[in-house]
Amino acid sequence: MRPVTPLLVVDIVIRRGQEVVLIRRRNPPFRGSYALPGGFVDVGETVEQAARREAREETGLRVAIGRLVGVYSDPRRDPRGHSVAVAFLARPAGGRLQGGDDATEARWFHHRRLPPLAFDHRRILRDALSRRAT
Repeated sequence: MRPVTPLLVVDIVIRRGQEVVLIRRRNPPFRGSYALPGGFVDVGETVEQAARREAREETGLRVAIGRLVGVYSDPRRDPRGHSVAVAFLARPAGGRLQGGDDATEARWFHHRRLPPLAFDHRRILRDALSRRAT
């Protein structure tokens, strides 16, 4: 019998100077709310590969993954069920910013003028920006 375990997700803080990329969510939960780009890790994929893929799919940007921001495992972080997020700091490395896949919009926000955020993404952003950037 296979054990029941949390789902593995990635969240990406894409930073350019004092700005970060946020996406507007297309689907529930938090449909219409802003969030960090991210999503589920596919079987056979590393978390770094998943972060690059999700960033590209949701923002149109290719990213260079920097440092690990942290691992976020509060069982209540996602109303769909228990998930564990691996969050990375990244910088843009090409592409053109545009919403796609699960995002109706992707745009830059000054890190001190952020809208309300879905999930625990304000905490992840705070952790990412409180340390030296890549």
